Amino acid sequence: MAIKNKVQLITYPDSLGGNLKALSKVLITYFTDIFEGGIHILPPFPSSGDRGFAPLTYLEIDPKFGSWDDIRTIGENFDVLLDLMVNHISKQSAYFQDFLKNGRDSEFADLFITLDKIWADGVPVQEDVDKIFLRRTEPYSTFHVDESDEQIQVWTTFGKQVPSEQIDLDINSELTKKLLTDFMVNFSKQNIKIVRLDAVGYVIKKPGTSCFFVEPEIHQFMDWITDIANSLNIELLPEVHSHYSIQYKLAEKGHWIYDFILPYYVLETLINRSGSKLCEYLRVRPHKQFTMLDCHDGIPVKPDLDGLVSSTDARKIVDICMKRGSNLSLIFSDKHKSEDGFDVHQIRCSFYSALDCNDDAYLAARAIQFFTPGIPQVYYVGMLAGKNDTENVLKTGEGREINRHNFTVDEIDEAVNKPVVQRLMKLIRFRNQYPAFNGTFSVLETRDDKISLSWEKDELYCILKIDLNTYSTQISYLDENGQTVEFKV
Repeated sequence: MAIKNKVQLITYPDSLGGNLKALSKVLITYFTDIFEGGIHILPPFPSSGDRGFAPLTYLEIDPKFGSWDDIRTIGENFDVLLDLMVNHISKQSAYFQDFLKNGRDSEFADLFITLDKIWADGVPVQEDVDKIFLRRTEPYSTFHVDESDEQIQVWTTFGKQVPSEQIDLDINSELTKKLLTDFMVNFSKQNIKIVRLDAVGYVIKKPGTSCFFVEPEIHQFMDWITDIANSLNIELLPEVHSHYSIQYKLAEKGHWIYDFILPYYVLETLINRSGSKLCEYLRVRPHKQFTMLDCHDGIPVKPDLDGLVSSTDARKIVDICMKRGSNLSLIFSDKHKSEDGFDVHQIRCSFYSALDCNDDAYLAARAIQFFTPGIPQVYYVGMLAGKNDTENVLKTGEGREINRHNFTVDEIDEAVNKPVVQRLMKLIRFRNQYPAFNGTFSVLETRDDKISLSWEKDELYCILKIDLNTYSTQISYLDENGQTVEFKV
């Protein structure tokens, strides 16, 4: 199955109407010809935290969202993309709960990484720990085992709680390989077309390394799971937040990757009204990428853009976004901060708010994304030109909730009729339908305060022109009658 070169939607199962049945109805009512590329439904599985990213299992759908029948119904009209958190599973899963009861005698014990699998005596070596790319104070948690009354430490990369809610899986274990295979087979039975491998960069734990994207083992794992996916006619999308050179290693192996550089570059281009850095980047980046501007987390800064953007320049953009209501995700580990102390991991905001709710700037941003080679994904808040939900941040205490507003059907209907959303839908239809987007991409020479991008296929062509001083965005193209047509985005 080939991934369609058309626009996709990213949404939570309950963010557009309240559940999967409502989502299906909303998609058919408003977006049938908009998201021809498919729908990425963020984790709809039973989960104990992290808004779905601490799944108990992938064999069930959380009843509060609906059922597999609802997923298959959506799949009748749109290709469906789901997540597989290959690095971890919930503490509340039946697998780990059995381990907590029976310890090493549990039939599921080998799914997990007890510290004696890393260090022979089970005692962490501080020199090794210091090299790890930490996402919490320690990369392991201590649990009490009922049966033996002992304390056992297991690897836990993520999680704010102590002990963590997200328990790492041992991908070297045959038991884990069987479990992941079972999950993939079930996805295939449910007509899932694409699986995103969330947090795949963390799956290898090896003393003396950062325990992030450890080579060559990470490539061996990717080869293994790719073979399974191919046998099931599923495409894989590995998700790796790291320095862009790490991403490019996946691209060199033929994998799809995420363009986590583009969101910041587009934002910086429109704020500074200078397109030179963006255009230079667009000339050299790999084309086999999924593009996005916004998502359920934030706009990546570090480590994705290390070496591309100076701390001084990044601080300016961060400060402007903060004035516009954003909040920040910060780098946890001191050794991964910049030398001058700059530590912004992601800027949390709606992209529309980051551009000061300027309709023309926002449409210019989307036009750049859609003309950039790759598969464009549009986050549901961005699709509806949603603003920062600061009220939800205050209510939940979770900074990421700023860009996770749940829209009622009435709110969706109101948003879809806003001029900025109508303009966005027209732009998406053009991106989906014009044949030249399957041709040859070029960055055209122009002044620094302008951007000009083009696509050509056979006799057809389309050209995007943006004036960064005014955010005026024009597209010209050759229609089926051989006539040049121009329209303002």
